[in-house]
Amino acid sequence: MTITTSPALLADAFARHLALPNPPHAEQPWEAQDLAAGAAGTALLHIERARTRHGTWPQAHQWIKTAVATTISACDTSGLYLGAPAVAFMLDCATADAPRYQDALSAIDRHVAELAHRRADAAQTRISSGRPASFHEYDIFYGLTGIGAYLLRRSPSGSATQRVLEYLVRLTVPVRHGEHGVLPGWWVAHQPDLTPSVVAGGHANFGAAHGITGPLLLLARALRAGVSVDGHEDAIDTILHWLDTWRQDGPSGPWWPEHLHLGELRARQPAQHGPARPSWCYGTPGIARAGQLAALARRDRARQRLYEDAMVRCLTDPDQLAKVTDAGLCHGWAGTYQTAFRAAHDAVTPALRAALPDVAAQLIRQARPGTGPGLLQGDAGTALAMITAVHDAAPTSGWDTCLLID
Repeated sequence: MTITTSPALLADAFARHLALPNPPHAEQPWEAQDLAAGAAGTALLHIERARTRHGTWPQAHQWIKTAVATTISACDTSGLYLGAPAVAFMLDCATADAPRYQDALSAIDRHVAELAHRRADAAQTRISSGRPASFHEYDIFYGLTGIGAYLLRRSPSGSATQRVLEYLVRLTVPVRHGEHGVLPGWWVAHQPDLTPSVVAGGHANFGAAHGITGPLLLLARALRAGVSVDGHEDAIDTILHWLDTWRQDGPSGPWWPEHLHLGELRARQPAQHGPARPSWCYGTPGIARAGQLAALARRDRARQRLYEDAMVRCLTDPDQLAKVTDAGLCHGWAGTYQTAFRAAHDAVTPALRAALPDVAAQLIRQARPGTGPGLLQGDAGTALAMITAVHDAAPTSGWDTCLLID
């Protein structure tokens, strides 16, 4: 395959590479409903291209049809990235220009709302029992934060949206976990990789994907949209105080640890010695975007500048950027660019906008078709970020709502 460095032509090459979906695997039919790696995620690329007239609706429909070819799951393991919420999000990205999907979307919406209520009930029961949380309960991928992101987009005044926000407010209340004493409400008992904790007490996570900045993104976006519940602003302030407490100020600017174990919390000192890889999922870009949105929601201009400066320092530091080794959306150049793009368009700091061309150039330099289908680490997510870079415009479909950075 001949590779061009023209961003527009390269984005076209990615789309051609993902022209036809494979049928769902007979032994794993749920894979098609996986937003991260399945047909539902890749469909977002073709939906965006159809809406901007760089692709066609028949091509998008092939991927949409594949994503819904098997029974859609609304069981309690479903979330924004798998099952009914993932399919609903995909269809909602399409319906403005393709009303043919509206009836199916309306039918799925009822199941997503019921799922949110069940999951909120279970979470409130867990909190009342004194047991620690898990990523699956609250994170963006499979937890209530991700489900809430869809509900805020689709039904901002609905009771299911309110239940999710009420749960997130309660999640920020410190709790006592037996012999470990008082810990943040989002403390989890497992390791960051979801394996049982080998370090006493579990950990608190900072990342946007699985950590407390995911709920901060949703709470801030809701408040900016005029949607709030009792204790909403206090919850945002609690998370911001946590980020203030654990911000590390180094030669390359402010940064935050990826996570804290109990010993680090007690010592008030993270074991991590410097900023990790810049990324949407765990690094400074995702955390800084959450802080920026929270500052905007709370009308705190000084704090907004702090988070924007943190992102600028990160995006212009060669040592940090050298840690980015792939073009993907989750922890590669695509996610870093898309996050920075959204932050730059809300920024009062001109340097953030000025940093975008260099980040886009790195994305184009690293991006090559062939990683495979899928949104988070596949070709679809990389191509979607390149489309943003080519047009210097927010996605018409709003696909990056699934990252909560919009």
